[in-house]
Amino acid sequence: MFKRVLMASAIASLLAACSSTQPPAPADTAPAVQQPVVTAPVTPAVDAAAEARLAAERARLAKESVYFDFDSNAIRADQQARVSQHAEFLKANPGQQAQIQGNTDARGSREYNLALGQRRAESVKNALEVLGVKGDQLEAVSYGKEKPRAEGSSAADFAENRRADVAYR
Repeated sequence: MFKRVLMASAIASLLAACSSTQPPAPADTAPAVQQPVVTAPVTPAVDAAAEARLAAERARLAKESVYFDFDSNAIRADQQARVSQHAEFLKANPGQQAQIQGNTDARGSREYNLALGQRRAESVKNALEVLGVKGDQLEAVSYGKEKPRAEGSSAADFAENRRADVAYR
């Protein structure tokens, strides 16, 4: 029984020692010194809806290839509207970069088609610049016959591959 009383006394002493009270704050404290407020520059939040619209427009325009006649790098009259669409988008988004990719059909040598693809890409690049797009937004490259869209050898397949694609980055 003595052990129980001793144990109970020890526990009660420990519990009493753990409790504490805060001393009251002195009544005559000095006024707090006001620290200058430092503000960081406010950066506008990225408008997710605007970014989604931009991505959708890029995706739509990426499907708007500029087509050429056989063995030609002259932009056809029926393709001028497509070039204008790309120009309007690039002028409205001056931070947007575009790579114009010249392509050819499978006829002709690799070297000849790479050169023709480059002339086609340069033709579209020059047309975009004439329409007001800054040259530093554009890059012209040739894939020649290396990236066909249509794999067949019909006239329609060849026509589908004679194009310049605009890839937005």
